Parts: sequence; structure tokens; C-alpha cells
Amino acid sequence: MTNKDYNIKQKIDPKLRMYENCEQDINEVRAHLNANLCVTTKALPKKHSMGFQNSMEVQPLSKKLKKTHFKKPSSNISSHVFVKLADPKKTNLSGEVARKDNLVSAFIPLTQLNALAKNDNVVGIEVPRTLRLSEPIVTNRYANKKTASNNLEKLRKDYPQKNNVLIGIIDVGGFDFAHPDFLDKNGNTRFLKIWDQGSSFRKPPSKFRYGAEFLKEHLDNAIKNAKAAGVPAVALEKQSSMSIGSHGTHVTSIAAGNSGVFSEGDIVGVGIALKKSDLERRKSFYDSACLVHAVHYLLDVAKKLDRPISINISLGTNGHAHDGTDAASQWINSELALPGRCVCVAAGNAGQEKALTENDQGYIMGRIHTAGKIEATGLSKDITWTVAGNGISDISENELEIWYQPQDRISVMIKPPGLDWIGPVKPNEFIENQQLKDGSFISIYNDLFHFSNGHNYIGIYLSPNYKDETQLIAVKAGNWQVRLIGEDIRNGEFDGWIERDDPRPLGNFGDKQNWNFPSFFAERSNVDSNSISSLACANYVIAVGNYDDAQESINISSSQGPTRDKRNKPEVIASGTNITAAKGFSSSDDAWISMTGTSMASPYVCGIAAWMLSIDKNLTASQIQGIIIRTSTPLPGCGYKWKDDCGFGVINPEACLREAKNIRNKKDITNDY
Repeated sequence: MTNKDYNIKQKIDPKLRMYENCEQDINEVRAHLNANLCVTTKALPKKHSMGFQNSMEVQPLSKKLKKTHFKKPSSNISSHVFVKLADPKKTNLSGEVARKDNLVSAFIPLTQLNALAKNDNVVGIEVPRTLRLSEPIVTNRYANKKTASNNLEKLRKDYPQKNNVLIGIIDVGGFDFAHPDFLDKNGNTRFLKIWDQGSSFRKPPSKFRYGAEFLKEHLDNAIKNAKAAGVPAVALEKQSSMSIGSHGTHVTSIAAGNSGVFSEGDIVGVGIALKKSDLERRKSFYDSACLVHAVHYLLDVAKKLDRPISINISLGTNGHAHDGTDAASQWINSELALPGRCVCVAAGNAGQEKALTENDQGYIMGRIHTAGKIEATGLSKDITWTVAGNGISDISENELEIWYQPQDRISVMIKPPGLDWIGPVKPNEFIENQQLKDGSFISIYNDLFHFSNGHNYIGIYLSPNYKDETQLIAVKAGNWQVRLIGEDIRNGEFDGWIERDDPRPLGNFGDKQNWNFPSFFAERSNVDSNSISSLACANYVIAVGNYDDAQESINISSSQGPTRDKRNKPEVIASGTNITAAKGFSSSDDAWISMTGTSMASPYVCGIAAWMLSIDKNLTASQIQGIIIRTSTPLPGCGYKWKDDCGFGVINPEACLREAKNIRNKKDITNDY
């Protein structure tokens, strides 16, 4: 490969390069478990049986499988991409979905990546990151009805809420629009619209080509006709996901339910498509491009209605550099430049680093970050990366990203369990889809001056062998040793993050249960900081941690900051422990459920931000952020200095509203909080 060819390749995100240089049938199976790939209906073959081979009993490989590299480009496999343009006025993209300034979200076949990268106006092509639901802990499945807290009732008298603000919720699990917590005094729903990105029940929104848009008239008619039809209203306007105790319904209830924070606002929901069946997963996306489309949609609805909007995102990703330079963060930042807009993001539930009891495995979800410093040229640092799977093997892909300073040059080696070292892979070198002795694959990329932030990037991907329709050779479980070697050190600092799997069962093989299970760093390699979701690292979003009211402390699972570029995230914490709110798609005598997580804390702040916008619709996202920081209450024993787990302290609703009112009235503010 010539230098020119390699420079063109480096415009393409390494994960996309790995997909691009892989055979069609492998990518078809990969799309079962991957949010970034979609198989077109035309190309979709029979459903793969997804059988599993015990990697302890490796079968002989055929000559075809022994190829070191797959070079046949994939056809009829498409990916969402973010394309960064030098001049936004010059290039029109086929498959374009949405555009903001010089960023374009598009849906393109893998075979078109090279041609797109050769365009001189294209700065880079980034793969969206898989959206993860940091599962909250259900503390009571059959909770009693929630009532509004006394302090909020008092605030409603002092600062009456007005129905002039929209609450936007981007979530999963479906929205139970007919739940009593969302009905007005006439029995109609307070949902104005629901865009279900995974449904085809109704037409998609006019600006998008996928999903179904449910309008208020559809929803109110369903409520009106449900009794006569003898079915729940939600059965008449079917969403693609309607899970009992749905995450999206619970989150919406906290932010904007009748028992929630901002009970006067109209609600617009966007459901991210996460299909249950493997066959449907292959035909859908659930990545950060979908989230950007959701934000774009919500802001467009607010603009058409000429109303301010407060948006909540209780989803996250661990990919990219955690410095706000990923395309989704840049896109959202750009959208927040106008007044009357606010976005709150859950910090994540990756805060725990050690087991608290003998059987406690919460630390597994917490060990996602490593960091260190190579002191001088010629020295090295080792990282232990544990692949868990079912204890023997892991059928999911595992991804580790390491980011280091542009002035350094670092090589990387990796030692799979029981095998020899691979590498070194030096700067501007890569290994792509190399087959290991057990039949699984590894790809390693060591790129200089990444187009998103100018820093250097090492990506390591462990991939099962998806080649055979009846057998799957999984990634070997155990400790994978990663060695970073200083080739030329002027700074030496590095950070690494594991892009997580959602833990979910995938059926039995023999007497073993197969799981999509998160890999994690060994205790000696884990660094207990910088675990905040990369989506929460955007400059002007408000990142929210989980406060335990009963203990008057931060919840142990709440993710920590700062960002990789040392910014103070999260800004604030809010009540997120044992929170009772609406239980979606359940019966009328089982309408409430209690959960714990940053997913519950973020919508509380979203509701307060909406309340502030109802007082002054011209507040900007940065002003709301500043007010919340200024007025937050430090935890007992803490001062006003920012802390990596609790930010600047607990949100103070009354002080936030008072400050917003003073800004509206242009009063000088001198009070201490």
C-alpha cells in the first residue's frame, strides 16, 4: 500500500475499514450483534442458526478459513456514517439523512467508502458508536403510586409552571402514552408525538425515511376507542417495543409525568430501535447516528411550534476519545448554539471498581477505563484486558480504544490467552482481520493524527469467526495482555476505554449459557476515573450523576469524570436512587415501579431545565448549565470545588428557578447558595 493510499484509508474510521475488508456472509452474521451494520432486505439470506463452538475444542480449519486476510469487499451491507466535510457547500452525498454545518449523517454501502474517502472535500468518515442502555437496578417492581414531593409542590406555588415548553425524551422500551401519569384532565395524552425509529406501523416523519410517527390525534383516538375494542390503547397504536416497566416510560414520568418534575409541559418521545430478534437486529440501526437524528427531529418539532425544549438522553456510549470531539457530540454542541434549548445526559453507571460483597459483580460494569504514562522512549506499560463471555468464550466482538498525545509515538503488542505475542504494530501500521490459531480474528490499528482531534489512536478489535452458518468460533475468554511500547516519548500519557456489550443471554451451548457479556480491565489496570459516557462529554450538555438521598452521598455505580481533556463532567448530581415512576405497559393495579441509576437522575434535571425555560424561554444551554453549577449544593463534608463523581454537588431546584427569574428580570444576583 502506498503512502497516498494509506492517507486515504486513514480518512475512514478503523472499524469501518475492518468491515470493508471482510466477506459478505461474515458481515451478514456480524450485523446480528452490531449496531453499525444493516443488511438490506434484498440481500438478507435465511436466518443463521447462530450455533456456538466451544473454543476449548478447536476443530481443524479448512484451507479457505486459513486465509490471513479477507479481501473481498462486502456488497449489500450498509452502515451509518458521519462524514466531516471541509466545505459544507460543496459535496452532496447519496444516502444523506441529515446535515448540520460541516457534518453529514448518511447511510451508505461499505463498497462506497473508498470512493467517498478519495473526495478531496471529505476530511473524515466516522462510524457512529453503539448506543448502550446502562441497565438501571429495579428496586421495587410493584411500587406504590408516586406522589409529588413536598418541596416541588411548594415551588409550583412560588414559580407556577406554564405549558409553553416541550419535554423531549430519547429512550428505549417504548412510551406508554395512555398511562395515567401522562393523561390530562380530559383523559387525553400529553404526548404530542412519538417517533418510533423501529416501527413501520405509520408513516415516518417527513424529513426521515425510516420509523413511524405517531401523532397526538392517533394516540387520543386509541385512548378513546380502547374500551370499546376491549384492548389497551397501546395495542391500537403499536410501537416496535412495548416492554413492561419500560425504561423510556419510567424516564419520561420522572421528567414530565403528572407526578414528575415538569408536569405542565407537552411531551415528544423518540424511541431508538433495538430489536429483540436476531433477524430484525440485522435490519436495524441503534447507534449514535440514530440519536443525532432524534435530536434533530425534536428540535425541528420545537422550532415549528416556536417553543423552547428540554431534552433528556439516558443512553450512552464508551467509544471515542471522551473529549467531545466525536461527531455526535460535535453535532449536539452545534445544535445548542441557539437559545431555548437544553440537553441532559446520564453520566452512566460505570462507577464501581471493586466488589462490596462476596457475590457482588457490579465492578464488572465499572472497569471500563485505563490510563497511564510511559516515562521515556524504550519503556513500556502493560494493560490486562479480561474477556469474560461465558467463562470459556465470548461470541460478541470486543473493542478497546487507546488515545495518546500527538507528540508521542507508541507501538502496541497483544498476547491472547495461551498464545504468543502479536506485533509490535508500529505507528501508521495495522493488522486487519488476522486469524488466530483458534480460528477467531484480531485487528489492530495504530493511526496518527486522527481526523477528529489530531491525537493518536490505537484500536484493537477481537472478532469471532462468523463464517459458518452452523458453527461460530468465539473469542477466547481470559486475560488478554496489551503492551504499549514507547518509540518516541515526549509526553507519554495515554487513556483507554472498552466499548461495552449489553449483557444479555444468547442461548445454551451444551450445559453452558452463552452471553453477550462485557469485557473489563483487571483491577491492576483499571483507573477509577474518566468513566463518564462519551455522549456526556459534549461541552454544552449537562452531564448528571446519581445521588442517593437516603445516604446523602453519591451512588457507587455513578460514573466519574473528568473528560480526557480535563473538563469538569459531570456538572451535577440529582436523585437517582430508588426512584418510583410510571411502570409502562402494565395493568392499572400495577402502574408504578422503582429503579436506580443515572438514567433516573438525568430526567430530574431535564425537568428542572424545562421549568427554567418556562420562566425565561431565551436561556441558552450554556446559561442553564452555568446556573445549575452556580446553585448546586455540595455534599456534606465537601466544599465548592468540583469532584470527579459528584460534580459541583446536588441540584438545587429552588435556587435554579430563582436565578432564572432574576436573569429574566435582569436583576443583579449576589445571593449565596
